Amino acid sequence: MIEKSKREKLLLEFVNEPSYKPMKLKDIAGLFGVPRTEREELNLLVNELISKKKISIDNEGRITRNKGALNTGTFSGTQRGFGFIECDENGEELFVYEDERHGALNGDKVEFVITKLKKGDKKGEAKIVKVIERANSTIIGTIVDDHFCVPRDKKIDTDIYIPTKKLNGAVNGHIVEVEITRFDIPGKNPEGEVVEIIGHITDPSDDIKVILRAFGLETEIPFEVEEEIKNVPTEVLPNEYEGRTDLRDVYTVTIDGADTKDIDDAVSIEKHEDGFRLIVSIADVSHYVKEGTALDKDALRRGTSAYLIDKVVPMLPRKLSNGICSLNPKVDRLALSAIMDLDNKGKIVNYSIEETVIRSRRKMTYDEVQYMIDNETVPEEWDNYEDIILQKFLDMNELSLLLRKKRDKRGGIDFDIAECKITLDENGKCIDVKPYERKKSMEIIEEFMLLANETVAREFCTNNVPFVYRVHEKPDNEKIQALNIFLSNYGYRLKGRKDDIHPMEFQKLLEEIKDTQEAGMITRVTLRSMKQAKYQVECLGHFGLALDYYCHFTSPIRRYPDLQIHRIIKEYLHSEQRAKHYNSILPDVCKQCSKMERNAEEAEREIEALKKTEFMEQFIGETFEGIISGVNSWNIFVELPNTVSGVVRVSDLNGDFIYDKESYTLECKATKRRFMLGQKVSVKVVGVDKILKEVNFVFANGNRKKKRK
Repeated sequence: MIEKSKREKLLLEFVNEPSYKPMKLKDIAGLFGVPRTEREELNLLVNELISKKKISIDNEGRITRNKGALNTGTFSGTQRGFGFIECDENGEELFVYEDERHGALNGDKVEFVITKLKKGDKKGEAKIVKVIERANSTIIGTIVDDHFCVPRDKKIDTDIYIPTKKLNGAVNGHIVEVEITRFDIPGKNPEGEVVEIIGHITDPSDDIKVILRAFGLETEIPFEVEEEIKNVPTEVLPNEYEGRTDLRDVYTVTIDGADTKDIDDAVSIEKHEDGFRLIVSIADVSHYVKEGTALDKDALRRGTSAYLIDKVVPMLPRKLSNGICSLNPKVDRLALSAIMDLDNKGKIVNYSIEETVIRSRRKMTYDEVQYMIDNETVPEEWDNYEDIILQKFLDMNELSLLLRKKRDKRGGIDFDIAECKITLDENGKCIDVKPYERKKSMEIIEEFMLLANETVAREFCTNNVPFVYRVHEKPDNEKIQALNIFLSNYGYRLKGRKDDIHPMEFQKLLEEIKDTQEAGMITRVTLRSMKQAKYQVECLGHFGLALDYYCHFTSPIRRYPDLQIHRIIKEYLHSEQRAKHYNSILPDVCKQCSKMERNAEEAEREIEALKKTEFMEQFIGETFEGIISGVNSWNIFVELPNTVSGVVRVSDLNGDFIYDKESYTLECKATKRRFMLGQKVSVKVVGVDKILKEVNFVFANGNRKKKRK
């Protein structure tokens, strides 16, 4: 074995040769003939030289000369001080220690150097050297302790100090917008000034308004958009029927929630001896929202509609979303329709995608359709209905069951995560939280939309047309390995190779744990092992659905990617080619839409957490049965049957507890008492924190640390 000093000298000489081109560590090891048994030592040497700034690592993980070249990326903070950087170049995620953040806050664009290479399931590490661009010059937060603003964004781990002269009338409990005036003050909090008092933490009517502001979800329509939509018609104009397939005589209906006003999709079905003809008609929003207009730019900026309990922040103005674009009953509407012929086994034998005009007969609700499926009759209170309506919905149910059977057979994963229904009173206060019942009637629409999305994606992928796909990639090998270690604690295992696992194995696991005590907990842990779905220009398939082709075609009123691909589809139907144009704009469209989708989801989750916290305040002192849904070194999370989750602090427990990250368990050294996922426990509500949106529990069995008198 070559001694360390010689190996270091050889490596530095090699890297600094004028003819050297950046190479990965494994390639250098191969070139130097370093045996596998010694490659760990070489890896340690490289990391040491990086830390000494003698060499560098580029965004592709290649070793380079240390020219001081910096990488760029976006910093994501955490409540515990450390954070992560997503590289601009390749999307790789790197760990950043708290003392190497250089004042960066959540969302900031930064320059950084890589200080340690990725190894196995351990992330690479980086050090921030400069903040290039601040994500926010202002933040939304709550005034506490007279002079500090606690950010609503939990990923911003530092409070903002507000000098007395800059409080501008704000007092404890006020929810404010603060302009940050000084970021980098060594050893001290950033400083700011209150620019607006938005509301007060005790007023439930302010809650949603504040969160909308915090996430930049604007309810106001820009002036230029208001001016533009004045010319949008309220009904289909005579010349707009030309060149479209007329489906107004086809029996078509919509199926949505009772309160839905923005109706994207309508369906019709014909059953015959050889199978079915299914038509999925989607609102032709692109006819009214033209590329490059103020309306289009505003829609792209928003990216998606946000659904916030009892409020909707629409992507498009209501004149379009609830009016001319919505497939309302008994009026003509322009649409794009996927017309699909299927055999008796649910396999597509022929299809076409066409510009159409439709007329929905009825706006059906999920409850109405469910009643007909369950009872094979129409509701008694209906005194005006078509004779064929019952058979139409029985046929739809039959086809949806065939499609669901096919999805199960190919291994599509069905994560049955409990959702909740939150009810607010007229003042915006939460008065009820309960599990949301999923109905078979919802599955009819779900299966039909999945089929249409797959059909459209296949058409454009196989014809190599620039497009926007909904992509869900395979889980990382390391995540699968970690998941199997966890599952082994409960006697389960995902079979197959970790580097080529099939979604069917996940579905088999979910079937195996169904109706067991640990089902909900294992489902959540399994879901966390998955990658996040996103929009991409490459057709990489959808792992969770076990599909090679998938896109979002069916909701152009609510999602910009659907609107974008409708334009491409219509040009394709008319043999128009703008491949160069779309190749240039679609990557940015995908990035923006993925970002805004996550933003809206986070806002929805935050509002849900806040309202659940508000609801539980009335139960302080009461005891509930629950299940442990999460464990870490600091907290034990307990979920109640109504879907409310609260936290038991490990620091409040009597005893010294050790956390095992592989089995997700806490064990007391002295008593050997264990807390593990899926375990049934009794908890008492001891308080709520509306700022952190947390419900605080203690175990009701007395295992609480006694306070000194």
